[in-house]
Amino acid sequence: MSNHFLKSIFKEESFKPEELKLVLNQFEPVEFKKNESLIHYGKVANYYFFLEEGFARSFVIDTSGNEVTTKFFSTNDIVIDWNSYFFKVPSQESIQAICNCKCWKITFANFMKLFHINAFREVGRTRLIQDFFELKSHSVSMIADQAKDRYLFLRKEKPDIICNVPLKYIASYLGVTDTSLSRIRKDIKL
Repeated sequence: MSNHFLKSIFKEESFKPEELKLVLNQFEPVEFKKNESLIHYGKVANYYFFLEEGFARSFVIDTSGNEVTTKFFSTNDIVIDWNSYFFKVPSQESIQAICNCKCWKITFANFMKLFHINAFREVGRTRLIQDFFELKSHSVSMIADQAKDRYLFLRKEKPDIICNVPLKYIASYLGVTDTSLSRIRKDIKL
């Protein structure tokens, strides 16, 4: 894997040449096979990843023992458990590759080597804010919107998820059963 992908994340025009070189040198390529864990429940997340290819999901186990998908990750996303990575606490969820994935990982120690670079901090701040608003929007939607509206929003905002992720994961993310999701999809097609 070449670092052309990372250069699309860390725009050359935002960095001094020596800063960009330092940033790119801190990341290592890594691949995950379908169903392999990127981050394990109960373990401290020692890496975060930029997802170059593939799809992943975070999930928790509910009180009945069911997997509930909490977020999807696709190309260009940061795959991270923010709390575990930054506060060094055990992760409360698992993050799993939905298909074979190509990623770039960085350790916390290497991340901290870059924190003095303004452009690097800005990329991280922007991603954190995007993740926060996406989480907040999904939380409110789970309470205030009908399941059909949640599905239509996901289809509009992330069509790649709808086309590439198993329906059982989408159903759990939307808070519905597989049967209900099938009915919603059928009603929309009519």
